[in-house]
Amino acid sequence: MSSHLPRDKIMNEKIQSVLNSLPHKPGIYLMKDAQGTILYVGKAISLYNRVRSYFKESTDLSPKNRSMVAKVDDIEFLVVKNEVEALVLESNYIKQYRPRYNVLLRDDKSYPYIKVSLTEDFPRVYRVRSFQRDGNRYFGPYTNSGAVDSTLDLLNKLFAFRTCRYDASTWAPPRNGEPPAGWKQKLLPRPCTQYYIHRCIAPCVAYASREEYNAVIQQVILFLEGKHDEVVKNLQEKMQEAAENLNFEEAARIRDRIKAVERILEKQRIISTEGQDDQDVIALASEEDETCAQVFFFRNGKLVGREYFILQGTRDSSPGEVMGSFLMQFYESSPHVPTEIIVEAEPDDRAVVQAWLREKRKGAVTITAPKRGEKLRLVEMVKQNAREVLEQQRIKWLTDSQKTQMALEELQEALNLAAPPMRIECYDISNTQGTNSVGAMVVFEAGRPKNSEYRRFKIKTVEGPNDFASHQEMLRRRFRREAHYEKSGHDHDGEAEQDTPLQHDWAMPDLVIIDGGKGQLSAALEVLQELHIDVPTVGLAKENEEIFTPGSPDPIILPRSSQGLYMVQRIRDEAHRFGITYHRKLRSDRTFKSVLDEIPGIGPKRKQALMKHFGSVRAISAASLEELAGLDGMTKDAAEKVKEYIGRME
Repeated sequence: MSSHLPRDKIMNEKIQSVLNSLPHKPGIYLMKDAQGTILYVGKAISLYNRVRSYFKESTDLSPKNRSMVAKVDDIEFLVVKNEVEALVLESNYIKQYRPRYNVLLRDDKSYPYIKVSLTEDFPRVYRVRSFQRDGNRYFGPYTNSGAVDSTLDLLNKLFAFRTCRYDASTWAPPRNGEPPAGWKQKLLPRPCTQYYIHRCIAPCVAYASREEYNAVIQQVILFLEGKHDEVVKNLQEKMQEAAENLNFEEAARIRDRIKAVERILEKQRIISTEGQDDQDVIALASEEDETCAQVFFFRNGKLVGREYFILQGTRDSSPGEVMGSFLMQFYESSPHVPTEIIVEAEPDDRAVVQAWLREKRKGAVTITAPKRGEKLRLVEMVKQNAREVLEQQRIKWLTDSQKTQMALEELQEALNLAAPPMRIECYDISNTQGTNSVGAMVVFEAGRPKNSEYRRFKIKTVEGPNDFASHQEMLRRRFRREAHYEKSGHDHDGEAEQDTPLQHDWAMPDLVIIDGGKGQLSAALEVLQELHIDVPTVGLAKENEEIFTPGSPDPIILPRSSQGLYMVQRIRDEAHRFGITYHRKLRSDRTFKSVLDEIPGIGPKRKQALMKHFGSVRAISAASLEELAGLDGMTKDAAEKVKEYIGRME
């Protein structure tokens, strides 16, 4: 029993009995806490090997898994026939229970689809919130409802289908066989405005037959499938037919539709692939506990659309794990699986995921992670878009006053504050093995960053990697009346710094957030008590986004969907970003100086001239011999020594 003791706690008998009863068979397992809440759902080829690995001392668990195992009170498992069944069952459980420690699509229930209602008479084309296997055609999911509405509007301009909700079963005889007894054709008295503006061919008054209307719907489906060349070809045939029948007005309208489709084709040809099969290209961009999965859809070699999806709980997860989770959650709710999926990172259990996709498609599917060539270029382009989406989402959230107000109110309730924390200050320490330690302070007012009051602190009194003491020095210099600090004299990049005395008219914060757990929080509270500063203060631990409060042994864990959690994450991430940029600059400056110190014949004056003019080792490496020799105090011989030394380094 001792060889299987979990970290940081004695294994309870319930868990030990489950571990002893695990079979060497495929299945899924459910980790539960003392309240019976499902913490994590996983799959395994061998339940015996996989589940027991969490509780072996020799297993090197990630911080996230260590945190989860410490909370596990019970384990359930279900045996299945094979790995693919385990994959599907795992996906269903994750979707139903949304466990805290699984990688999850954010708000996955709200993604819209475009539905073509083929099972009803005179099918309609409209937006829906769910995808069903019911004989109708679905396209999506889309992440933006506005984009879906714009697409529907464009479709209705190009193809004249009905948008009304009338029961159309009496407009024409049934599609198959004889009409039922008592059936009688019933038409509307007159067509609606849509007919007169050429957005419907009015089957409701028999201006169009069932066959003519179905031909329009087939054009819509071809367009949504990305087969725009076929759409153009069909429209050209209809235009020719209208012209031969001397129906020049109709021919002109079709000509305008052809031009509109061709404009879309021109945009698609800007980005295209050499392949003629359907391809989805997927790349990831991560920031702290979130990852953006960007998908580009190529049909017949042309880019026909792109969507992004945000995944939560991705900290400490490998790219392969995140990619595998995304592929399962995305294609489980996607009506279409392409023949090739090009991915940035090969998913964990690639063979199993691929087998499941083949079953879903009922045809061949390959998952490719390119290392070179055209496909790698596509992946890199998609990844750049994913990075931009993450940044846009961050800015969008910060400028949404309704969400920020909700977040502040949630924090007030969760932290038992007297009022919503209108001014929040967050503190973070950055260093490399204890060198060049830098403290960062960011300020948010009414939920928005107040860049003018951001501050950087070059840690002066602490030697070595001591996070607690570094936080204490920073807080003393922030809150002590006579202290000095490094004030950021923000240029447009926000990277310049200078020394300025502490301003006495600064507002006191309504909440202080310390980046760290119990230890960092305790160190911070010592300083605040020493300075008689009475401000609500909490620690935010990265491992599981746990919020530690003074005097409480148990952390506060906000729901993943909480706007309050999203706000403290954003504030903490901003403090980290602000500190790390300054830390990198100090480290770069120090590295540059140390390199110049090692070059024979480069004394203080020459070193100063090189630093002032070039600023980095890379810039010196790129400079010509003449440029180096032309600096004040430099000679050709000295320039040659500099080039030779840096050349050896590279």
